Amino acid sequence: MTRIDWRLEVEKRKDALLAMTQEFLQINSVYDETTITKKQPFGKGIDQALAYLLDKAESYAFSVKNIDGYAGKVELGEGEESVGILCHIDVVPAGEGWTSPPFSAESRDGRIYARGAIDNKGPTIAAFFALCLVKELELPLEKRVQLILGTDEERDWRCVEHYFKHEEMPTVGFAPDADFPIIHAEKGIADVLFEWQAEKGAASVLELSSFTAGERLNMVPDRASAEILGERAELDRLERLFRKHLLEQQHNGEAVFAENGRLILIYEGVAAHGSTPESGSNAGVELAAFLAPFSFQEQAVSYLQMITSLFHNDRRGEALGIAMEDQVSGPLTVNSSLFTWNEKEAGFGLNIRYPVTVDGQICLQRLEQKMSEYGAKMVVKDHMTPSYVDAQHPLVRTLQAVYQRQMGEEPTLLSTGGGTYARTLATGVAFGPLFPGRKDVAHQKDEYIEIEDLLKATALYAEAIYELAGGCQKE
Repeated sequence: MTRIDWRLEVEKRKDALLAMTQEFLQINSVYDETTITKKQPFGKGIDQALAYLLDKAESYAFSVKNIDGYAGKVELGEGEESVGILCHIDVVPAGEGWTSPPFSAESRDGRIYARGAIDNKGPTIAAFFALCLVKELELPLEKRVQLILGTDEERDWRCVEHYFKHEEMPTVGFAPDADFPIIHAEKGIADVLFEWQAEKGAASVLELSSFTAGERLNMVPDRASAEILGERAELDRLERLFRKHLLEQQHNGEAVFAENGRLILIYEGVAAHGSTPESGSNAGVELAAFLAPFSFQEQAVSYLQMITSLFHNDRRGEALGIAMEDQVSGPLTVNSSLFTWNEKEAGFGLNIRYPVTVDGQICLQRLEQKMSEYGAKMVVKDHMTPSYVDAQHPLVRTLQAVYQRQMGEEPTLLSTGGGTYARTLATGVAFGPLFPGRKDVAHQKDEYIEIEDLLKATALYAEAIYELAGGCQKE
């Protein structure tokens, strides 16, 4: 058999690939608790996205299964062993400030812009088309290939938990939800909440009525707001100082007076994925740092000063006493989010990514001890241990060979603070879709995927499927 020109085969199908990608991205698949039912456990939009892909797969004569609305499976081939490709079709909330509507999937300047374009709906279509390509070319497979579609990756991973209670574990697999060439080490991830009973305290010159920032633990908050009461002269002074601060720091925000006389301060940061907090600007931390020196009620000042001392210019956990790193996966990172202060409650959350050689329980014990100094109640919302596949494993070596052949570049092994479905596999790695040198725009406004990269990824996934499932090319 002559060597297959995978990129040429993808180019032949380019128009259909782009059309399906845009159609899929136009479905708003954000978790929606208002439309949850037994058949659509994560809401209407996610269910529509799942149905869309399963219907497409059925029309291509794949074996298709809907696992109670929690996940989907598209299968090709026969054999005792199987290769899993784990994707997710849910996306984080779109947020504000987009150039074009976040679910319009507008194509411009060689890119498709949409929430989910790179994380993870665009790559999901690339993997699906790769599977279609292998099928259309009638290539011999010795193993089954399973495209597994998750629906709750951006929240609690209940989808894959449910899936593997009812379906088999693939022998090996990959998740197209991170970086090329290959990520063989994923840090441990802990989502932790801290709570207090807020106390209004004695009267003060200014009174913090509320403070909020953040929508998700795994997103750097790009917007924070505070409502403040006080004498008008003091509020006017605070407003002037806030505007001056924004100018000096070259940050964005606004200060407005509500009808009830309250001053509302809004700080705009830069969103980023929780695995790379250094890529964003945490609006909650920045607003707290500005407010901390002012004369609010005692409990409010303590809260603001705590946030500032623990997180301002510190994303490695130094102040928390949990800073650590290893040679395989690098340093621990901390993203702080879900800040809340009002007359009834106070709290915040942390998304912690710790090195693969670290004992996560020791990290959490140190954290709990540190936060007990502030009288905080700690709740571990979720904890996923690290994932690691040895560099010499056949899965890794096969994917390296595929990448080397198509890209002509050294397939360097990487580690990540991100959490992909690869860690749910007995043996799994992350494989793309972000190519070296490309900007990571996941979870950001104006998220996009380069059309050229979508085509290249599809070609890589097609050859990877063929090689992993038992195909063998000959010169």
